[in-house]
Amino acid sequence: MSKKTKAMRIVAAVMAVAVVAGIGAVQVRALDLGSIIKVGGIGFLVDRFGPQINSAINTALGKNKVDPYDATKVVPIISIGRGGYIGAAQVQGPQDAVDTVKAVGQIEVAFGNRTFRIEALVPVNSINPTNMSRVKGTGVSAVIDVKI
Repeated sequence: MSKKTKAMRIVAAVMAVAVVAGIGAVQVRALDLGSIIKVGGIGFLVDRFGPQINSAINTALGKNKVDPYDATKVVPIISIGRGGYIGAAQVQGPQDAVDTVKAVGQIEVAFGNRTFRIEALVPVNSINPTNMSRVKGTGVSAVIDVKI
């Protein structure tokens, strides 16, 4: 099995687990077990399979002649307003800066009854939404999401 095929199979398996974890999501907020599973599941999947997901993204980008020009790493996306893991992102930059990134903070601002909204994705140095700082010299090069 080629390295590319193995990486793509790992990504497919990761995404399948994420979909299964999200099936129980219910709109009831009193005890939203589905959200708890998704939040924990995303954190676990990124922690366990981040390097393989990162490799698959780099392979896909290379096939489309947009190879990363710096170091890359996959980290969870943390919603600043909601305080939970909501997905994953690949960050890119100099190796020492990328090593410092622990998550990507998502900040959403809406205007005019949500007619216009801004969603900012900022590489940060902590998974704690109350104590994080932007990691300068890094940016988001890919967003990983799963349709549920």
